[in-house]
Amino acid sequence: MVQNLRPIKSLFQSRSNWHWTISWGSALGSGLLMAQADPAVGIWGLAWVALAPLWWLVSRDLGLGQSMLLAMAWGLGYYGPTLFWITGLHPLTWLGVPWLASLLIAGSCWGFVTLWGTAQVILWAGLLYILSRFPHPLSPGGRLLLGVALWCGLEVLWSWGPLDWNSLALTQSPGNPWLLHLGQLSGPTGISAVLVGVNGLLAETWRERPHRREFMAMAGVLIVVAHGLGLGLYVYSSSVPDQERLTVGVIQGNIPTRIKLEALGLQQSWQAYTQGYRELAAAGVEAVLTPEGAIPVIWAGATAATNPLTLAVKAAGVDLWLGTFTSSSGGLARSLLNILGDGRVSSYYDKQKLVPLGEYTPFESLLGRWRLSLVALNGAAGTPNQHLETPWGRAAVAICYESAFPEVLRTQVAQGARFILSSANLDPFGRALMAQHQAQDAMRAVENDRWALRATNTGYSGVIDPHGQIRWRSAPHTYTIHHGEIGLRQTRTPYDRWGDWLTPILLGSAGLNSIGGRWGRSQGA
Repeated sequence: MVQNLRPIKSLFQSRSNWHWTISWGSALGSGLLMAQADPAVGIWGLAWVALAPLWWLVSRDLGLGQSMLLAMAWGLGYYGPTLFWITGLHPLTWLGVPWLASLLIAGSCWGFVTLWGTAQVILWAGLLYILSRFPHPLSPGGRLLLGVALWCGLEVLWSWGPLDWNSLALTQSPGNPWLLHLGQLSGPTGISAVLVGVNGLLAETWRERPHRREFMAMAGVLIVVAHGLGLGLYVYSSSVPDQERLTVGVIQGNIPTRIKLEALGLQQSWQAYTQGYRELAAAGVEAVLTPEGAIPVIWAGATAATNPLTLAVKAAGVDLWLGTFTSSSGGLARSLLNILGDGRVSSYYDKQKLVPLGEYTPFESLLGRWRLSLVALNGAAGTPNQHLETPWGRAAVAICYESAFPEVLRTQVAQGARFILSSANLDPFGRALMAQHQAQDAMRAVENDRWALRATNTGYSGVIDPHGQIRWRSAPHTYTIHHGEIGLRQTRTPYDRWGDWLTPILLGSAGLNSIGGRWGRSQGA
C-alpha cells in the first residue's frame, strides 16, 4: 500500500507523460459529459455512460494519488458547469459590495461549492482504490458492489451536511419518469445505485476484456430490469385515484431581491400579491400559494392584522399559503403560513435547511455575522416534525433549498401529508437553477406519490403530478398568476415507510463480501 502512495513530486513529473495527459483529459471530458445530463441541458441518457471512464481509470494501477487527481478532474468537469448558476449572485453592488469584490465573492462561492461536490468524488475514488486492492484484490463483482455502495453512502453522508444539491439521480429528472419511480422504493440513492452500477459494468468491459460480452449483457439487463420495475411502479401509482381534487392558485410575483426590502420593493410586493390573490379568488380557487418571502416583513401584531393582503383574504374568504418572515427565539424564521379565510394564521411551517452565508453564518463566533443578505437578523432553522395543517389535511412543505433534501418531505408525508407545497425565491439566479429546482421537486413528488404545487418569485412555478410530469410551468422572469387543480392522496410508498433502507444494505453487503472473500483467499493460501 505504501508503494502506491507515490510522492507528490512523482505526480507532477508524471503530468509531462502523454499517458497521464490523456487520462486526465478523459476524466475531465467524462465529467463534462455527465454535466450535459443535468436538467438544465436535459440529455439524461448520457448519465448511463459518463461515469464509466473514471471508474475504469480508477481501477487501473495508477497509484492512489493519481486516481484521486483523476477523480478531481471528473468532479470539476461535472460540478463546475452544473453549479455555475451560483455566479448569478454577481453583481452584489445592491448590498454595498464594490463591483470587483462582488465578482471575487461570486467566483469564490462557485469555486467552493464545486470543490465541495468534487470532494465527494475524490473520496469515492480513493476509498474504491484502497478497499478494492488491500490486503488482497477484490473480484470484479466485489469491486462493482463496493463502488456502488461507496457512492450511495457518500451521497447520504453529504445530504446530512449543510450543503447538498447534485445527487447523481437528479440527472434523470424529469426526463426519465420510469426510472424516477424507483425513488418510491428507497429514495434517490436507489436511482443513483442503478446509474453507478451500469457505469461500473461498462468499466469492467474494458478492464476484463475476456468477459466483455458478459459484462455488457449484465449492463443491458440492469437497465431493462430497472426501467421495467419503474414502469410497474408507474402503472400501479396510476391505478390509484386521487381521493379529492383541490382547485389552487399560484402567484409568481417577480419582485427583484435587490429591492424587496426597500420601500419601493415592499410596495410592489403588497400590490402584486394582493391583486393576484383577488383575481384568483374571483376565479374560484380554494387556496392560493405564494413564494418564499413574498411579503418580506415580520408577520405579527398590527402588521399582520391590518395590511392590504389580510383585508383581501377576509373579504374573499379564500385560504392563503403565504411566504413571509416570523420571529423566533434564534432569530428570523423563513415561514409559510396557512391563513384562513377569516385572516387568522391557523398553522405555519418554518424552513429547516438554511443556506450557509445566505441565511445564516456558520461558525459565527469565528467568522462574525456576515451574510450575503439585506436581512439583518440571523436565520433561525425550523424544528423537525413540523406540520402545516390546512382545511384539506396536512401539507408537506419545502421552502426553496429544502427541495434538495428528500428526507425533509419524506418525514412530513410519512406523518400524513396529502400534498406538497414548494415555495421558493430563486432570484437572482437564472434558468439553470430554475430547471434543477423544478427537477428536485419532480423527484420528491414521485418518491412520495404526491402532487406538488410550486410557487417561485421568478420561475419556474408549476404543477407536478405524482409521476414527476410537469402539468404546468410558468415563464421565467415574469409576473404570473395561474389556477389549476391538484390531487390529494394518502398512499404510502416503501420510501415513506422505511426511508433509505438500500444504502445500509449495500454497505453491509460490500463489507461482508470484502471480508468473506479475503478470508477465503487467506485460507486458500
